[in-house]
Amino acid sequence: MEIDGYRAVIEFDPDIDMFRGEFVDLNGRADFYRKDVAGLRREGAISLKVFLDMCREDDVEPRKRFSGKFNLRMPPTLHATIAVAAAAEGESLNQWVTDELRAGVSSSV
Repeated sequence: MEIDGYRAVIEFDPDIDMFRGEFVDLNGRADFYRKDVAGLRREGAISLKVFLDMCREDDVEPRKRFSGKFNLRMPPTLHATIAVAAAAEGESLNQWVTDELRAGVSSSV
């Protein structure tokens, strides 16, 4: 779900029989609950507003910043397979993985 340009992941919690949303690109936590999607969207907007107001008051950047770097651990055999695939396409390992991740994300959104 996207509210005012901020993305939230939605899950259903069967223990409380409600949907739970949590914004994932914020520099802190802001979650919200409701039984129906329309209510969840309204509650999300309220939760987001409170979070953004607090950020303004404290002079804090609301969006999480990403460096563009992360460490990835995998089995050595997979690492070798990926390195061969990248070389076969004439790409660096980094570029090949970036392209594959981009394709995977764009097909799921």
